[in-house]
Amino acid sequence: MMSAGTHAGAVAAGHELTGQTAVEVLKSGGNAFDAAIAAAWMACVCEPVLASPGGGGFAMTHQADGSTRLYDFFAQTPRTKRADAADFRQVFADFGTAVQGFHIGQGATATPGMVPGLFRLNTELGSWSMQDLVHPAVLAGRTGVRMTRFQRFLNTVIEPILIASHQAAALFVPDGRHPAVGEMVTNPGLSAFLELLGQNGLPGYQGGKVLECMLERQLVRGHLGEPDFSGYQVERRQPLVASICDATVYMNPLPSAGGTLIGHTLAHISGTDGPSIAGALDATDKARRDTGGNLKALARQDNPPSYRGTTHISVIDRAGNACAMTLSNGEGNGELVGPFGFMLNNMLGEEDVNPFGALGWKEDIRMSSMMCPCVALGQDGSVVALGSGGSNRIRSAILQVLLRLLADGLPVEQSIAAPRLHVESGHLDFEDLPGLSGRTELTTSFPDHLAWPEPNLFFGGCHMVRRTVDGRFEGAGDPRRGGVFLHA
Repeated sequence: MMSAGTHAGAVAAGHELTGQTAVEVLKSGGNAFDAAIAAAWMACVCEPVLASPGGGGFAMTHQADGSTRLYDFFAQTPRTKRADAADFRQVFADFGTAVQGFHIGQGATATPGMVPGLFRLNTELGSWSMQDLVHPAVLAGRTGVRMTRFQRFLNTVIEPILIASHQAAALFVPDGRHPAVGEMVTNPGLSAFLELLGQNGLPGYQGGKVLECMLERQLVRGHLGEPDFSGYQVERRQPLVASICDATVYMNPLPSAGGTLIGHTLAHISGTDGPSIAGALDATDKARRDTGGNLKALARQDNPPSYRGTTHISVIDRAGNACAMTLSNGEGNGELVGPFGFMLNNMLGEEDVNPFGALGWKEDIRMSSMMCPCVALGQDGSVVALGSGGSNRIRSAILQVLLRLLADGLPVEQSIAAPRLHVESGHLDFEDLPGLSGRTELTTSFPDHLAWPEPNLFFGGCHMVRRTVDGRFEGAGDPRRGGVFLHA
């Protein structure tokens, strides 16, 4: 939807409250970076499976003066590998059409970076105090948020993780049942944690009761110690740059895998029809597999990629500042951090990251990720912020949305709603919907295929905002993941 040029900005996100929080910050004079930070804290309350203080993420930032840079606050592998950390177990998520395995437990947890990442972003680009930015989430955790249809579905998909411990089950599945759609859900423990952050700043996270609770179980059955938290560094990186028609696209650079794989696919694509996209995705997937997942063969890097559950926030303000932020907690390690209402991540618990078992990872390196928040700048002066959740389908979702928007010239809503496909290990998944081009050629070229009868969260959740040169806003949240688009 296109708006008149009188708004303070716009946001696309995975939940109404996440988006509304950003809107209120923009209306009150905050910039796009303030709005994204406040929205991220709110996402921890209303999208707790996808966003958590115990996870990490990336933010692609574009300042109105022309500066574009990537903030990497993703997970770091532990500094010390403990062979006696035996808490590493498999559970299965049932998407209905496909089943995906994950590993949880204290031994599946890497060093989280979300909290230091948001503080770094706030210090360098924000204009509000962190106490003000956490305040909406603090209130929401205490008064409650209404369960949405998508969040309830997601909870049922990963139910084995939510009931992995008595404390987690009491919070997420009280009385042995998932809260109904529309039911109010509170999290006073998370509110208490966020209030501590607002009052004490980053030391409130890296010391005292919070750190004690994070380490309590880690010191017994995990790998993390105090140096992992105190020594964590947020990295500011130069984005990877690609061109699509007359737009310059800024993507997540190495050590992340997402931008590199999207760039490789763009270099091998011959058209925007279904068979051309599938062929290019297949070529990139084969190149990745031929090198054993070693990105050096594609872009000179070899950090292990992580393919986890994610959510995304896109914000652009009136001045043209843009922030595309993608967050992930994996799915959570199955246990709450003391009384504070959140789980640490399970980023080490993916077989693609750790093919040799619970101890197959390298120590003290930044984990890679398929997450790829993007900013696209048009020659006409337009600014686009976008990104997606969707595990290892993130790269195909973003690629296809960018092609629909920039190459085919479709409006934002149609670019996001168009049928998607994904190719991996020679297997084709596709949404068998009106608008899919080349279906016969696709199924002939990929005998190993699965047709999904309706749009599904399996294919990501791309949330996007565009600001035109005359200050108008267009955007959409992906309906596959309960997305919303709001004007400020």
